[in-house]
Amino acid sequence: MDREKKLNIVLVEPQIPQNTGNIARTCAATGARLHLVGPMGFQIDDKKLKRAGLDYWHLLDITYYDSLEDFFKKNQGQFYYFTTKGQNRYSDIAYPEDAYIVFGREDAGLPEELLFQHPDRCVRLPMIPGARSLNLSNTVAIAVYEVLRQWDFEALKTQGELTRFSWENASFPEGDEALEITGAEWEKPGKSRGNLPENT
Repeated sequence: MDREKKLNIVLVEPQIPQNTGNIARTCAATGARLHLVGPMGFQIDDKKLKRAGLDYWHLLDITYYDSLEDFFKKNQGQFYYFTTKGQNRYSDIAYPEDAYIVFGREDAGLPEELLFQHPDRCVRLPMIPGARSLNLSNTVAIAVYEVLRQWDFEALKTQGELTRFSWENASFPEGDEALEITGAEWEKPGKSRGNLPENT
């Protein structure tokens, strides 16, 4: 039986507890391992940290390190550095199993010495000219789901269930009965046009 792939999320010197809490929740929900590299800008029992990921904290696979040097001594693998200074698009990389995706502190990013030594592993999320960066927790979520998409969401639940109804009893329209979504309006044959329902 093939071994399950594991994604590793590495936060180097995170400074904002809410970001780390949100990232911890993403890791818990996707089965990714979380590596926290100090020194951090908050205590791990910070209320803001726990509040952001409280319901999922017991699901976390989390490891702490004193420094970046400590982290590299204890981990081996393929490392990919997410940085606004990168020359490669994050979506152009084929991420191997057990990949480590590494993120720097919110106010300074990753050390440039580290980036300079690994130009082919420095990746960037495309943005418009003049935009400084995305929020760290948003960046991590985008990166995590790109890697998991490439892995075909292995071991993850990909279908949800309704609370008061069953999808098995739903009538899915086909052919001429299908809704035609165009822009901000919707149209069904024989029906008048109107605004697209809010809860779609």
